Amino acid sequence: MDERMRIKENDHVRGNREAELVLIEYADFQCPYCARAHKALTSLQQQHGDRVALVYRHLPLTDLHPFAQPAAEAAEAAGAQGKFWEMHDALFENQGMLDEDALPAIAANLQLDAQRFRSEFEGGQHRARVESDVQEAHAAGASGTPTFFINGERYQGDSDHASLAKAIEGALGRG
Repeated sequence: MDERMRIKENDHVRGNREAELVLIEYADFQCPYCARAHKALTSLQQQHGDRVALVYRHLPLTDLHPFAQPAAEAAEAAGAQGKFWEMHDALFENQGMLDEDALPAIAANLQLDAQRFRSEFEGGQHRARVESDVQEAHAAGASGTPTFFINGERYQGDSDHASLAKAIEGALGRG
């Protein structure tokens, strides 16, 4: 398997790092298809529990979504305080309201250290991490969002619940 498709030490992983199914998603917080996938994946992971690990990697499509890059950096700033997944969820749940004012407000709702968040975010402290994910996405052949890899294999289907459920259940030997 391509090393890019394995869970790395610094990956954001929801679920069991030793799960039998690893789904890597390259995504953009402003992408409506990623938001649809977020809802589906949340439900599917609850259904399959420790058998599935979700890995989130950044691929902000800055030419289409002006707040995708800042949202990715905000998620990393929240992650530095142990709340990546809380910020991830909040960004998708508030996708329609993403703008410059929304990110600090979301951070405040998550009870992050506001001064630290602002300092890291405004200082671009997490930009390199996001850019590293983008370069890796491009090297793996991902140019649009969401792009999924299931156990190292590129998934070509849709991001709706039924399509993702079929792919996950098939990979788990239930399809």
